[in-house]
Amino acid sequence: MRRGPIHDDDDDHHDAAVARKGRVVTATLPPILLDELIEEILLRIPARSLVRLRDRICSSWRTLISSSQFAKQHLRRSTTVDPTLTPPLIAYYCIGYACPTIGVFSVPSPVENPPHEPTKVVPYKGRRPRSIIDSCNGLLCLYNVERDDGGLRHGAMLWNPCIGSTSQPVEIGGPLSVSGFGYDHVNDKYKLFGRVYKKSGEYVSRIITFGPNITWRTIEDFSCSMPSPHGTFSLVSSVGIFVNGTGTLNWIFHDCFRYVVVRSLDLVKETYNQFPLPDRDLDDDCFMSPHLCILRGCLAACYENKRTHWTVWLMKEYGVPQSWTKLVVIPHHPLLVNPLAGSPLQPIYIFKNNVLLAKAPNHKFVLLNLNDGSIDFPNIDSSNDGMPKLRPLSKGLSSRNFQLCHESLVSPSHLGLQSCSSEMRLVKPSL
Repeated sequence: MRRGPIHDDDDDHHDAAVARKGRVVTATLPPILLDELIEEILLRIPARSLVRLRDRICSSWRTLISSSQFAKQHLRRSTTVDPTLTPPLIAYYCIGYACPTIGVFSVPSPVENPPHEPTKVVPYKGRRPRSIIDSCNGLLCLYNVERDDGGLRHGAMLWNPCIGSTSQPVEIGGPLSVSGFGYDHVNDKYKLFGRVYKKSGEYVSRIITFGPNITWRTIEDFSCSMPSPHGTFSLVSSVGIFVNGTGTLNWIFHDCFRYVVVRSLDLVKETYNQFPLPDRDLDDDCFMSPHLCILRGCLAACYENKRTHWTVWLMKEYGVPQSWTKLVVIPHHPLLVNPLAGSPLQPIYIFKNNVLLAKAPNHKFVLLNLNDGSIDFPNIDSSNDGMPKLRPLSKGLSSRNFQLCHESLVSPSHLGLQSCSSEMRLVKPSL
């Protein structure tokens, strides 16, 4: 639909003829952009910039940018068509003491900033301390425990820091021993999985579906151990890794004989599956549980090999073990290796020729240049993150837990959830 008349050359000749007869001529309005063209232009603007435009331009643009359909289209473009459109963020919280703030900073900033210019952390303050379960499509799933007259209450809520939208907390019925958050792309639903410990002393595995009427469904229990060819597989990390486009959450299990498998939960079918990780060399005497993560939109695993290097594997076709492909080999570097440190190397994000790593022996963020093998320790300025009891991020990552998050326009209100603007608020810097 056009917003104004089309200006035609024939109309010019007609208007001139009428004017010569002494009649009053009404000027033809200039053409206005098609609504479809305006939308196509806006879809090419980063999410954070659109949030600023939303409240400053005309009401029709505000309505468009705030709509759930536009948010889905923008998310699809920024994740599949043009991943550089909206760079990812890192959100973190304190695990050492009760702190109500969450810090957020841009992932590309440490690379793109001029030398010695720090990356600024943006703090958000909540009404109570919260941890981050996981992130999906710009929504962070937050978890908290609070005490009331009836005892302890365990709740979860969704928060999009880019648009500042937060849902009302949802009671989940008990503490979580295993959890994961993701998107059911078939049914267009966001789901929280939790293995909940009940007062009766039993565990129950549930899937909570977020929507206008929040639903609970009990599924087959998620066991933290299962039989292996040589004994028992044990769960390595309690939080499942979500792989977008597959609707799955994924956990690593290993046994004492170094066999490793991935157990997955299909959020669409609400059933479990498992598949192996890449084979290790039989003569490799170095064993540390691999780190599972998402790189370039695929499930990835990082192994340490023969105490000489790390290998990062990418699963190009989800669930197909034959599709495991070597993405990069990272040689041991004196500043990355510490025999006394028991934490694996954790790739976070790959952009251009740089890899952002975490959990190095000195517990810092590390930038690795894949071209020349050089490393750098980016300066992350966390002086205003509201966590004064912790060391600055530039000196160490201890007592913090980090989560990669992509900016989007997806709002909890698009899911039919009631909003609560007071739950998480941007902390304005003091003058």
